[in-house]
Amino acid sequence: MSLRLLVLALGAFAVGTDSYVVAGILFPVAQSFDVSIAAIGQFVTVYSFAYAVLSPVMATLTANWPRRRVFLVGTAVFIAGNILTATTPTFELALFSRAVAGLGGAMIVPTAGAMAAALVAPERRGFALAIVLAGLTAAIALGAPIGMLISSIGGWRLTLWFVAALGAVAAAGVLLLLPHVPPAPPLRLRERLAPLADARIVTTLATSFLVIFGAILIYTYASVIFDRATGGDAGQLAALVSIWGVAGTVANVAGGRLIDRFGDRVVINFGLAVLALDFALMPWSGASFTGAAVALTVWAVWGFPAVVALQHRLITIIPALSPILLGLNASAIQLGISAAAATGALAMRWISPHELPLLSSALVVGAALAAELAYRLIRGVKAQPVAPPLTAG
Repeated sequence: MSLRLLVLALGAFAVGTDSYVVAGILFPVAQSFDVSIAAIGQFVTVYSFAYAVLSPVMATLTANWPRRRVFLVGTAVFIAGNILTATTPTFELALFSRAVAGLGGAMIVPTAGAMAAALVAPERRGFALAIVLAGLTAAIALGAPIGMLISSIGGWRLTLWFVAALGAVAAAGVLLLLPHVPPAPPLRLRERLAPLADARIVTTLATSFLVIFGAILIYTYASVIFDRATGGDAGQLAALVSIWGVAGTVANVAGGRLIDRFGDRVVINFGLAVLALDFALMPWSGASFTGAAVALTVWAVWGFPAVVALQHRLITIIPALSPILLGLNASAIQLGISAAAATGALAMRWISPHELPLLSSALVVGAALAAELAYRLIRGVKAQPVAPPLTAG
């Protein structure tokens, strides 16, 4: 069972590497296409927006497919998008290729989460989700720094070939090791969006959106936010990213166990409170390498488990709809990433990059308020299905 969960985590690792590595190769990509850093930041916007919008659409179109087939087709699209990015001669086609890769990611990660939840007993779902999401944070700790290193040796296009290879390995693992998981009863797109009529779900999704918005605002522009700490050295930036990613990977797994033991409210509320304070201090703590490393470690240790806890909260609201809810949450996360990349480029017209974490702190405070509202709604309202019951998977 652990090996099967790790295979699903590998798929998330490939998608996460594709998403996070862009922040570390902004400069060489911008030079290659002769555009600004802000323009290349829109690689993240296009990828994430395509992921967010197409996730529920693809869930509808593939509703009759076994979950393993959805995963494999998603990886094929993902691989094709990254190969196109690696070979395209124009900036415009590169942007399009990022949308193609985002479409693949929209099929991979929600399916991996739903399959993980279906493979374990209900009381271990928090841990199973944490394992899959650990693939995303491991991408920060390993995938993104390796991609940066590959870029420095063989150019940024070789990095995208590396990402495509990760997708191929994930597909092979699923094909060989994952069991057949039958499709859920087919639903129309309207039915898949029906949970948005439930205030408990909307407020939880809003929490995910705001947390990711604030966090990725810092990550996408880390090279300029922490330039005082790194002196502009790519190696030191990669080291900071690795510190953050390693801490987050460990915290994800530990956080899953805390959720199963203490419940999601404790993990979410405490994690967001620490995160808001950490971001508020970052304009000062980020001025030195040691201070930046401490700030990023605190962020990882308390921030990443909160994201896992939000997913756990969603699937406990209406367990029968867990595949749909995970897909909607993935869309909320990707919309947050897309908004972060676009907002950061716009905000730097008026404020220093070093002040961006203050904006992130305000967004996390909003997330904490939304999370507590969601909790009160969940406590006060009995579960009412808003769509036909689904089998797990």
